[in-house]
Amino acid sequence: QLVESGGGSVQARDSLRLSCAASGGTFSSYSMGWFRQAPGKEREFVAGISWSGGSTYYADAVKGRFTISRDNGKNTVYLQMNNLKAEDTAIYFCAAARKVPQYAYWGQGTQVTVSS
Repeated sequence: QLVESGGGSVQARDSLRLSCAASGGTFSSYSMGWFRQAPGKEREFVAGISWSGGSTYYADAVKGRFTISRDNGKNTVYLQMNNLKAEDTAIYFCAAARKVPQYAYWGQGTQVTVSS
């Protein structure tokens, strides 16, 4: 089970940190990812991190502003979002994959709204 938290409504250029707590499996066995879906748009990849945290990946739209990290001791993955823009407004989902890009497990999502 994956449970996201940390979403909210902020102003442009503000920061937010999303968290995703995992339970019911061996967290350190999974690569983790963050995705988002804006109204009227398809879900898109935002960031990914390997099981060890040694490799990270970002969509071009967030590179340099967002940072993904994980704490395997706490079974939690994070998404630090800085310099937020109105176009970052979306529901953010975390997901787990034994083998990227086959994300088999998904959270329920957390809403992020950025006002310009």
